[in-house]
Amino acid sequence: MFSTILIANRGEIACRVIRTARRMGIRTVAVHSDADADAMHVAMADESRRLGPAPARESYLRIDAIIAAARASGAEAIHPGYGFLSENAEFAEACAAAGIVFIGPPPSAIRAMGSKSAAKALMERAGVPLVPGYHGEDQSPDTLRQAAERIGYPLLIKASAGGGGKGMRIVESAAGLEEGLALAKGEARSSFGDDHVLLERYLTRPRHIEVQVFADSQGNTVHLFERDCSIQRRHQKVVEEAPAPGMDPARREAMGRAACDAATAIGYVGAGTVEFIAEGDAFHFMEMNTRLQVEHPVTEAITGQDLVEWQLRVAAGQPLPLTQDALRIGGHAIEVRLYAEDPARDFAPSIGRVDHLRFPLEQPGARVDTGIREGDAVTIHYDPMIAKLIVHAQDREAAVRRLLGALAATEITGPATNLALLTAIAAHPAFRRGEFDTGFIARHAAELLPVACPAPRAALAAAVARLLLDLAALAPANSADPHSPWNVATAWRLNGDGYQDFVLEDGGSPRTLRAHLRPGGFRLDLPEGRAEVEAREDVDSTIALRIDESVIRPRVLRRGDRLTVFLNGGTHSLRYLDPRLPVGGEGPAAGRILAPMPGKVLEVLAQPGQDLPRGAVLLVLEAMKVQMRITSPAPGRVSAVLCRVGELVEDGMELVKMEQPS
Repeated sequence: MFSTILIANRGEIACRVIRTARRMGIRTVAVHSDADADAMHVAMADESRRLGPAPARESYLRIDAIIAAARASGAEAIHPGYGFLSENAEFAEACAAAGIVFIGPPPSAIRAMGSKSAAKALMERAGVPLVPGYHGEDQSPDTLRQAAERIGYPLLIKASAGGGGKGMRIVESAAGLEEGLALAKGEARSSFGDDHVLLERYLTRPRHIEVQVFADSQGNTVHLFERDCSIQRRHQKVVEEAPAPGMDPARREAMGRAACDAATAIGYVGAGTVEFIAEGDAFHFMEMNTRLQVEHPVTEAITGQDLVEWQLRVAAGQPLPLTQDALRIGGHAIEVRLYAEDPARDFAPSIGRVDHLRFPLEQPGARVDTGIREGDAVTIHYDPMIAKLIVHAQDREAAVRRLLGALAATEITGPATNLALLTAIAAHPAFRRGEFDTGFIARHAAELLPVACPAPRAALAAAVARLLLDLAALAPANSADPHSPWNVATAWRLNGDGYQDFVLEDGGSPRTLRAHLRPGGFRLDLPEGRAEVEAREDVDSTIALRIDESVIRPRVLRRGDRLTVFLNGGTHSLRYLDPRLPVGGEGPAAGRILAPMPGKVLEVLAQPGQDLPRGAVLLVLEAMKVQMRITSPAPGRVSAVLCRVGELVEDGMELVKMEQPS
């Protein structure tokens, strides 16, 4: 076994590998960009090495820098994690040339499956069923257009070299083909350095089912059963579970055998995942990922195996720890991905410092894989995933209940997240029945992405209690007369009932709340009636509240004028409008084109003086490898362009000024 390994990755997968290596007594070396100098994976490793500036192309994608770091640290092997160079045959060859073991498959296997087009051709020759499509090398517009007409619409454009939903577009009709190809090829070029795409018929109600395979250098190949990864947004997985709901033994056997045959056909060694798309009684090969998958923890949960340990043992030349007959499914596991993104804004990535972070670390049957700590920042340079929450129970119904509990115990402030969406998915009746496919989120968007509701009375009472407790803390501590009314931070009045008004902005609307102070609490006047409240400071930002006859302990965080109330698994954001501060500011003016997310300007098409129709493309913005075309919301003339190609822009930054026609 290796004594030292280098992990050529970052974030939660680097931390995940470090934990297994530490348990096995293996020394670890982390690598980092300038943006990750103080990251969690760097702090966990025994040693760390700098690669370069923040952009991945100047750090985590630099093969020469990673090989140099491995040599300098004495690492005998390199674990590539997933993403970055994990499926790069040139990187695997560079490791071999340097006398360093690549913890992954041989370069030939990576090449065989690295191109989706080539992989599909290989599977077609092997008799594995495929979705009708075009997987050829000719990428001319005429060829792609003719292929699209032959396949039929709706059509899926997919980057040949990629994964993770990058470089994928659904085209509903021939009218959208040109734009779909341009966006898919642009994202593929940016993410993988290769704009080659393939075309497939888009199945309308499919399930995405994948099979975990493992092979050793002695010629043994096994599968560790399947995972259902159907619930996705932008073709990126959001929820994964194992085993797949409704999977019968005969289909499990057929898909497992097909996956092992695919691995054997290319001389595979190590961990891999064969992905299928299934509709009705049929299943079709999609692709093979020649690496460990993000969703591997659910397989670990139901099999009781550590797949990273398997990777290390196989890479060291040892045989697989278990044979196929010895592998069993135990219980049910579900994983959800917590992303820094705003579902209400078409899942636009979000950035910012994580001010507060709590995970269900003590909950039985729950596991959290993360590379983010409280105080860390989510930047535009890397994937916006914050953490993975994994639960395991004796059956699916119990696992769903456990998932809801884990989500309710998760708290985060800072960047926008999809936490509420994950909770809504887990609570949805169709999900709980196991009735879903890849269109689940879009089909149930009205239920999963509801309009923000006003904060409940308990949350409002908790926010007012927080403000009153803060006021009490500011009372003079050394008054000559401790009984003086001037030494009491309440709304004491010489004549009449003491009260204090608080104006809280809730969902953009101000609400005036009147608190009548009482010993140990207050009476709160609300539009829906009065509430008698007793309040006292509890531990770790929680407040012990008695509201009428109910006792609750919400956590209330205050950052300046922002109040966040965590209550009964929900998060309520409020803004305190302090009457002592001036009120002002201007709203967005007509004709101001603002950045919908932080990102990098890839292309500027608008020019001052142009008269443009509604929907004209003004510029192309990229954030976290997703490209977005910014268009004119109405006919008008471009009066100014306020950004340039290559510029990094913040969320809400003005990009273009337009004048409306007179």
